[in-house]
Amino acid sequence: MTDLTHLTLADARDALKAKTISAVDLTQAHLAAIEKARALNAFVKETPDRALAMAKVSDAKIASGNAGALEGLPLGIKDLYATEGVHMQACSHVLDGFKPAYESTVTSQLWRDGAVMLGKLNMDEFAMGSSNETSYYGPVASPWLPPSWDEARGRAALAGDKKGLLVPGGSSGGSAAAVAAHLCLGATATDTGGSIRQPAAFTGTVGIKPTYGRCSRWGVAAFASSLDQAGPIARTVRDCAILLKSMAGHDPKDSTSFDAPVPDYEAAVGRSIKGKKIGIPKEYRIDGMPAEIEKLWSDGIEMLRAAGAEIVDISLPHTKTALPAYYIVAPAEASSNLARYDGVRYGLRVPGKDIAGMYENTRAEGFGREVRRRIMIGTYVLSAGYYDAYYVRAQKIRTLIKRDFELAYADGIDAILTPATPSAAFGIGEKGSADPVEMYLNDVFTVTVNMAGLPGIAVPGGLSAQGLPLGLQLIGRPFDEETLFSVAEVIEQSAGRITLPTAWWG
Repeated sequence: MTDLTHLTLADARDALKAKTISAVDLTQAHLAAIEKARALNAFVKETPDRALAMAKVSDAKIASGNAGALEGLPLGIKDLYATEGVHMQACSHVLDGFKPAYESTVTSQLWRDGAVMLGKLNMDEFAMGSSNETSYYGPVASPWLPPSWDEARGRAALAGDKKGLLVPGGSSGGSAAAVAAHLCLGATATDTGGSIRQPAAFTGTVGIKPTYGRCSRWGVAAFASSLDQAGPIARTVRDCAILLKSMAGHDPKDSTSFDAPVPDYEAAVGRSIKGKKIGIPKEYRIDGMPAEIEKLWSDGIEMLRAAGAEIVDISLPHTKTALPAYYIVAPAEASSNLARYDGVRYGLRVPGKDIAGMYENTRAEGFGREVRRRIMIGTYVLSAGYYDAYYVRAQKIRTLIKRDFELAYADGIDAILTPATPSAAFGIGEKGSADPVEMYLNDVFTVTVNMAGLPGIAVPGGLSAQGLPLGLQLIGRPFDEETLFSVAEVIEQSAGRITLPTAWWG
């Protein structure tokens, strides 16, 4: 039999239904894989006892014919999601020891459908980062080895400070690394400016950021409330479709939640895309774009053309303003959302000479450098005298970005194809230490989707000249994730599955 951790989520689901494997055996295999891969630092909290208890319940339900849609399937949960009675710190020191007394809506729906929780996954602190290097628990190492490194060198770096190993992307780096390394069948993630799609592209996995409002944000620690969206990372397009079906749905506890039935996303996988109009935006051909990213994009165009899609050149003229506008809107909202972490009610408390001193000491010690930077930027752009000059202007630009997409879709475009990232994965410690803007540029292809509230999916499109994964991005109409799944599956089938050559960390 195939190693149980190398089954796709869909294959594992079918094997469980056929009773050729058990949920307990499947869970134990993943727990063993997690134990061997601890040096990757993908999990910040393992929950083996809970996982095995959930798996036993799943086996009983399968035996009685009462299995849910995800019955017995082991998943990892990003540390941004509230999980009742289990560690949830958003990988920040400021939430030290916090165990929520409630469950996020998304995770409660996964447990409703029978999924098994393996533990909580590492991430950039409060989802602020593009490399998973801002976590209080340290960086996650990608399961992909840097070019020219052998396994011995990789293991030596894992045992040290990890410098030079590849980043898995961020902020959902732990989710992407765990899925790519076969430590879980799928994982929850969140996307504020590309934090599902960029790590998926870096690790050869598939990640979808649904339309804003498709998945509830209740019980997910907020970064930027008008941009944040929950979504899955998995190893195939079909697996992502299966997970999103359970994660999505209206939630009366979230005022931004979309009240409409959730489609059968899996049914869209494999549909013909003949006659679909795929837009190619000229503004995404940025100055200095590497030749291999250009080729990746061209190859993706040919894949879709060969499948019968019509390729149409389009213009999204305000794309060039999206990144600076995003880095005004997102920090502004973050500065408001993170004001609640003050040491009074939960998490870390650092005493001071008075209550104001306690606030200052707690926040100074509790927040990492990147979070403090964004709080300061956000406070500045919302301050008197700068609100109109920065924040209001950024919101006006956001409206224009959204309008660009609306005009494209009004002209009959079904989906838009772009690169997912401007490069393959880079090394831990390579970017951002001296110039944070260099790190922010990783989001250049993804932030428009969040600014416009649209769905976007990253799917592996090939390998770089050095053998690292490269991803393509598809952007869809609002609440038309089904088209994205059908088009992405064409790319997946044409490009071929990208898998790790070896589990060198073991």
